[in-house]
Amino acid sequence: MPIQSRYTNEEFERLMQEVFITLERNEADRDLSLMALGNVIATIFTQQVNENDRDAMVEKFCQVLKKSASSK
Repeated sequence: MPIQSRYTNEEFERLMQEVFITLERNEADRDLSLMALGNVIATIFTQQVNENDRDAMVEKFCQVLKKSASSK
């Protein structure tokens, strides 16, 4: 069964495009882009995820990231 998102494809694509445009506008290379995105992700986890749930959510995020990065 496919995972149902609460966000539309249009919402997701619009946000992704804005992120890419920002990285390109700042001429961020791969390393700087990964550093910036990593810090954004870490901040989201620490500020928006309950401490009791954080480790499990980080682990799940890492699994999905690894699967996504290796399947392309």
